[in-house]
Amino acid sequence: MEHLPAWLSSSLIYLGAAVIAVPLSRALGLGSIIGYIAAGIAIGPWGIGLVTEVEDILHFAEFGVVLMLFLVGLELEPRRLWNLRRPIFGWGGAQVVGCAVVLFGAGVLAGADWRISLVAALGLALSSTAIALQVMGERNLLPTSSGQANFSILLFQDVAAIPILALVPLLAGVQPDDGAGDGVLLQGLKIVAVIAAIVLGGRLALRPLLRWIARSRTPEIFTAAALLLVVAIAALMQIVGLSMALGAFLAGVLLAESEYRRELETDIEPFKGLLLGLFFIAVGMSIDFGALLAQPLLMAGLVAGFLLLKAAVIWFLAKAMGIERQDRPVFTLLLAQGGEFAFVVFQAAAGAHVFPAATASLLIGAVAVSMLLSPLLLVAIDRFVAARFTRGGGRTLEEISAEQDAPVIIAGFGRYGQIVGRLMLAQGVRATVLDHDADMVEVVRSFGYKVFYGDASRLDLLRIAGADKARVLVVAVDSADQSLAIVDLAREHFPHLQLVARARDVTHWNELRDRQVMHVERELFEASLRSGRTVLELLGQSPHEARRLAMRFRRHNIELFEQMYPNRKDRSKIIAVVKQGRRQLEEQLAREREEVAARRHVGDDRPPGWDRDRPGA
Repeated sequence: MEHLPAWLSSSLIYLGAAVIAVPLSRALGLGSIIGYIAAGIAIGPWGIGLVTEVEDILHFAEFGVVLMLFLVGLELEPRRLWNLRRPIFGWGGAQVVGCAVVLFGAGVLAGADWRISLVAALGLALSSTAIALQVMGERNLLPTSSGQANFSILLFQDVAAIPILALVPLLAGVQPDDGAGDGVLLQGLKIVAVIAAIVLGGRLALRPLLRWIARSRTPEIFTAAALLLVVAIAALMQIVGLSMALGAFLAGVLLAESEYRRELETDIEPFKGLLLGLFFIAVGMSIDFGALLAQPLLMAGLVAGFLLLKAAVIWFLAKAMGIERQDRPVFTLLLAQGGEFAFVVFQAAAGAHVFPAATASLLIGAVAVSMLLSPLLLVAIDRFVAARFTRGGGRTLEEISAEQDAPVIIAGFGRYGQIVGRLMLAQGVRATVLDHDADMVEVVRSFGYKVFYGDASRLDLLRIAGADKARVLVVAVDSADQSLAIVDLAREHFPHLQLVARARDVTHWNELRDRQVMHVERELFEASLRSGRTVLELLGQSPHEARRLAMRFRRHNIELFEQMYPNRKDRSKIIAVVKQGRRQLEEQLAREREEVAARRHVGDDRPPGWDRDRPGA
């Protein structure tokens, strides 16, 4: 390939390796991450040697982690992030400190210098954000309590990496010069200024800017603007010595309530997937098999030792956090593995002469091997460990396996799905019910309901549930993302199904309508109307009048939604439609109150519209 430009030959190598290795890995049931890492090993210095400059590609591929955290931030509104502040700093701090203390003690007991033990412990205490979030995304774990706890700890680790890197030169005995105090103050001011610029810019400037770009109606420019946004924020954070991924995550959170959130996700997702795959390939290439072969027993002991010690600390932490027993193995493994930030910490320590380059190479190899082993251990957990865990001290829950043929499938059997299911049961209509919360399955089974354990966003389980033969699919799951995934799956593979969906909010309602789901009910709307009727009755309205007013508001609200839908991407038009609709309703009801007063003046107590509302009128 010496006659090809470098960028073209590199593209051929990386894309070819990924296209061959990843489908093969998935076909073997090992997952995509193992495929990427195996591809990296194959083309790297210890494979056929097509790529030798591992460090450069690893730095470039880290941008995949940056894009991933930006997308995670887009799913996490500021209010939800604020609610996570205690798990982030409480449990996150407990994980990092607890693991570092245990690993430091083990290093000292093994006879290592205390400085080497401390840096090794701090680096090994960190986990792989890339692998953990990828696995949680594939398994739909992020909306769950264990997923949120895992994410909170990972986010704290990104923050903790900054003071860890700042500590490394001090351990090397570097003496600060006379202006060091001023330098630290200046650096602190820079950090505060950059974070303030991101927060204020996200609130005041980014949305108008994206709105202006969107009005150009040039999709490729909007895609370029989305990438520019992430690159610029990452560059700002890098300049002041902060985590690029942390800055991207913060920007995503600030845009989580933006009307352009979905467009940003759609545009960035392909780049994130490719760059994240490139990152895993780079991890595979970075495994130093020379160090492994030179000291195989030491490497095996190091990897097994830090994985077991971290796993023990994290398991007890998970128990203290209230993580369900069946969720703890995956939760523990995702945090027990080494992380990509450890590469940076150990390289910095070698550069500052805290320990020799050979020690750094050994530690980096151990981290890379742990990242290679983690997906394999996940497969083992799924096959041999998870099946042994029971919920509520009862029996093991098996996924749905026998093919069903009911005319109705209900995905999700929480408070919403149970009402639908009970109505079907009362009418003698057979329904196949799926729910991926095993606690809920156990509870409703104890009441005599036939509910299958399974995730309806999986095509194989939908087929077994009888989606080929069913007439109606009720999407009643809690998570909006999972709801949309089920709808997309049904639209693509079972177009004959009539879809009835539960919407959490206006955004979810719009996204369901975008997918041509016409039978959508907002989960709290009807109950709220009933409460509103009760309030009107308590204030002196007659039951008939309270009902009439509630029904009038219901019709008005549904019509307003239909008017808003064509303008859902234009915030200014939506605001105008809402204000106009509210004004029209208020004016109409005011006229009706005047009509009631006029009728009462002549002794007629009938409410307005009585003749129209009366059957047969």
